[in-house]
Amino acid sequence: MNQLSDGLPDLNLPNAAQEAIKNFLSLEATVGVIGLGYAGLPLACCFAESGFKTVGFDIDSTKIERLKDGRSYIASISSQRLSSLVTAQRLLPTSDFDGLSSCDAAIICVPTPLGEGRTPDLTHVVNTATEVSRRLRPGQLVVLESTTYPGTTDEVVLPLLERGGLRVGVDFFLAFSPEREDPGNQKYTTRTVPKVVGGVTESCLKVAQAAYARIVERVVTVSSARVAEAVKLLENIYRCVNVALVNELKVLFQHMDIDVWEVIDTAATKPFGFSPFYPGPGLGGHCIPIDPFYLAWKARQYDFTTRFIELAGEINQAMPGYVVSRTMDALNAQGKTLKGAEILLVGVAYKRNVDDVRESPALAIIKLLETRGARVQYHDPCVPVLRSRHLKTEMRSIPLNSEVLRAAEAVIIVTDHQDVDYRAILAQARLIIDTRNATAPYRDGTHAVVLA
Repeated sequence: MNQLSDGLPDLNLPNAAQEAIKNFLSLEATVGVIGLGYAGLPLACCFAESGFKTVGFDIDSTKIERLKDGRSYIASISSQRLSSLVTAQRLLPTSDFDGLSSCDAAIICVPTPLGEGRTPDLTHVVNTATEVSRRLRPGQLVVLESTTYPGTTDEVVLPLLERGGLRVGVDFFLAFSPEREDPGNQKYTTRTVPKVVGGVTESCLKVAQAAYARIVERVVTVSSARVAEAVKLLENIYRCVNVALVNELKVLFQHMDIDVWEVIDTAATKPFGFSPFYPGPGLGGHCIPIDPFYLAWKARQYDFTTRFIELAGEINQAMPGYVVSRTMDALNAQGKTLKGAEILLVGVAYKRNVDDVRESPALAIIKLLETRGARVQYHDPCVPVLRSRHLKTEMRSIPLNSEVLRAAEAVIIVTDHQDVDYRAILAQARLIIDTRNATAPYRDGTHAVVLA
């Protein structure tokens, strides 16, 4: 199903649902977005730009103050775009959750990390749903967008919301709609990516569909919240498993003296039955390295083992170690050791042209290099300062100049940002470990480049 066909109320729905749909379609509703990170902030901006009064909630007071000043902390959201919305009071940032009482929709976009033993940590979801439940009123729509295992909306969020006596599908409305943000993607935006929506009841689905119909080009409805939750996991697991496959082939083909990049690019000329995925130093970001294990955990409740997911995770998590091993071998071939070597990482973000370092393989690579006695520095045009619980101390990006390149015993290209001079790296670096094949357009066979 796509957009609401005529905008008219469905007389078979409860009165509260009909009124809610009317408010969303007329842009009279106030929308609250909880969690103003890489998923929540773009969504809040999209609602505000579509004509809704939008309230953005976050427990991080530093973020709220920056937003009030019209200053963005996410590369894909310009300060100019943000400032215009805040100035016009279309977007109201706050850390006061009492403002939820005046919102007709509360959309939850909070993190869902992994806990000990790769178990789901729903602390942020539970805390947020509890805050919403304390202020829940008749007619409100609540949507969970945080990636999680099938059943979370029904089994975790719903009981919290019903504690006050309001009935789902009659008095208030609950749905799941997975975020599909792709930071750095210039082709697809929040507005143009189809929005999947699954409701706890039919009236919940209709209300949620009406809310999103005003901000995206296409709404895709499914039969339940559980299906919508599973859709998001399938999307991420599909990528995780296929990246693991090419990463494993990369290691094998290296032993066979075969260029995996050439193999993939040639296979991609087949017009059917093949979609190219590319190897790298490991997976990063908040989604692909984490979300598949939500389903793996849930599967164990059904006495089912998700062998593909577990194996893909093991392969991808081994890639930083493989990069370091290749670096050690390349230095040894030059009569050098990793211990005491000056190593320069180019790119520490988890993907090209973004400033996001969450779960970046660069963090594991730095830790492994330092454990083995290397002296590590980095250059990243998108990440001026690198902070992580995985690192001993804060690090700062250094300029990519001749002095730096010539001083490094090895330059490891971890992230293939567009704004990096790869010709200069080839011309001046003594040894290059290229995990992304970023130097391919400029190599002529005379450079000391090791693919890893």
